[in-house]
Amino acid sequence: MMDKDTTYPDQLTMTPAKEHDRGYLDYERFDRMTDDGYFFVSRLKKNAATREICTFNAGEEKNILSDKMVWIGTPQKLAENVFRVVPEDGHGEVLRLITNRFDISPKEVSDIYRSRWEIELFFKWLKQHVNIKTFYGESENAVKNQVYTALTHCLHVFIQ
Repeated sequence: MMDKDTTYPDQLTMTPAKEHDRGYLDYERFDRMTDDGYFFVSRLKKNAATREICTFNAGEEKNILSDKMVWIGTPQKLAENVFRVVPEDGHGEVLRLITNRFDISPKEVSDIYRSRWEIELFFKWLKQHVNIKTFYGESENAVKNQVYTALTHCLHVFIQ
């Protein structure tokens, strides 16, 4: 998780390796995050089914194509919450950004989505500096301890 003013994560949640990130495929996750009070911006697949409820003023940003409140999913598997979809022109490809935030501008939705690259760059840096080739133990605690130790090393590098 990142604060908007930082370029590194300020929280860590370690999950089992078998858990995968379904992100933009998982409407139940969008509902769960919304119900739990989390805000998100993600990308919808091109073929994701949406049903428009209303349209907002998209502003004057040239790459923002529209701003809509929608239901997502099919009648057989419809999300419980309404969401906001902000399609934008991503250099010739339309990116449909989805969020549960209705209190920010379409440009801010786009900026939040674009800031994910900061996270990607952080993880690239982390992989370069945390050289975990093998784990010294196989238990969950052993793996967590090794990862936390490596992250502590990274924190030390940040402080320097």
